[in-house]
Amino acid sequence: MTTDVRTDLYPTRGAAEMITPRQDPVIWSPPGAPGPVAVKDLQGFERDGFLGVDQLITPGEVAVYHAELDRLITDPVVRADERSIIEPKSQKVRSVFEVHRISEVFARLVSDERVVGRARQILGSDVYVHQSRINVKPGFGASGFYWHSDFETWHAEDGLPNMRAVSVSIALTENHDTNGGLMIMPGSHKSFLGCAGETPKDNYKKSLKMQDAGTPSDEALTKLADRHGIKLFTGKAGSATWFDCNCMHGSGDNITPYPRSNVFIVFNSVENAAEEPFAAPARRPEFIGARDFAPVR
Repeated sequence: MTTDVRTDLYPTRGAAEMITPRQDPVIWSPPGAPGPVAVKDLQGFERDGFLGVDQLITPGEVAVYHAELDRLITDPVVRADERSIIEPKSQKVRSVFEVHRISEVFARLVSDERVVGRARQILGSDVYVHQSRINVKPGFGASGFYWHSDFETWHAEDGLPNMRAVSVSIALTENHDTNGGLMIMPGSHKSFLGCAGETPKDNYKKSLKMQDAGTPSDEALTKLADRHGIKLFTGKAGSATWFDCNCMHGSGDNITPYPRSNVFIVFNSVENAAEEPFAAPARRPEFIGARDFAPVR
């Protein structure tokens, strides 16, 4: 009797940190494949791991999506749902997950060709939504998101085998250089940083409020920052940032009066469907890591 043993290309959550070269492509579609992203922009994404779009959605659409965000975070039923994450200090809503299932308005955005078409082009296949959420980040003290690679978590805790996922953050308020904007280390997606330490049971209950397991050491972050630098993203409401699943990124606290709200969608290739976790005792809930692999249409 033989037992199949999975090949783990990206070991993590072990006794020590370990950096390994990326084993997967960044752009999965063949050269010249049709799509909304220009060749030079695909080349920039390959090099840096991200792509900025000055206006992905119109001001009128921003108003519609922002109104829907306001409706969701003020709805007591939504607030009481486990998919809503509450700020520990202010007790305000920090994030609402699985918004494309909660809201028909955000469901339409997910299937908008301006959005899903870019994901298909980058990943070279049909895609499904691995995760969606709105991040509210209100003014006067909303906490940030510490440095991390999303893929490290999705691999360890959700079972994504390969780096074949892409995220888009669409701004619903203006992103200033002072209100806790997204920061990425350009080129960091070319190396995988496996983190030290085991994954606690039900880690998601803590990590969605404050990341701990899967967090790089100060020494590793310093080396990455010295090597790659740090890019801070600003932009008007309606702008968007696409970034590779393995980019080292984070954001600071927002102590300004000006909220920074965005809708965040993760597209994963249907050819990279989640398996069992690679470094966690159990799967995370489906509202965080989807198990419905139906392609977005």
